[in-house]
Amino acid sequence: MPEPRVPGDTDDELVAPCGEAVHPHSLDLGMREYECENGETNAVVMDIHPLGRFIPEFLVETLRETITTDDEFEQFSTAHVMAMVREEYPEDVTSADLSGDGEVGYGLVWMTTFDARELHHEVVELIIELMEHAVSHAEGTPATEFEQQLEAFDTEEFVEMYRSEREFEDEYDTAI
Repeated sequence: MPEPRVPGDTDDELVAPCGEAVHPHSLDLGMREYECENGETNAVVMDIHPLGRFIPEFLVETLRETITTDDEFEQFSTAHVMAMVREEYPEDVTSADLSGDGEVGYGLVWMTTFDARELHHEVVELIIELMEHAVSHAEGTPATEFEQQLEAFDTEEFVEMYRSEREFEDEYDTAI
């Protein structure tokens, strides 16, 4: 039987992709980037961050209605998106399970070699791939039209517009 974990006493250390150890308590819940001592800027994502950080809420709801999960998360979430990123870029993503540390305010945290904007772009690309895959199994005119719309979608323009309409400066992360 595993021993109970004491808050603040965790075996899981957070290590940035560059190898620098990061004290979990130095990460604020509203933090989106962390600058290592070597000058690298790493995107920071926590399980408590909403999917709306990356995509509009209507799409979040559509994904949650469409995708069933068979894990400890009740619905499609930021954790699933970050698992997709980690699968695609295993060398560029580090993570830690700090659910046993009751002082940090989050359970899972990821750091990437990407800065926050680059990560946003990669997340949108992966969600588009997910949607293209799902639509490829559907038949009929609506599926074909949707595939054409996805092909014409400009990820760079979307990320630029979405980020300009969102507030990423504090923990509230709301539309401006």
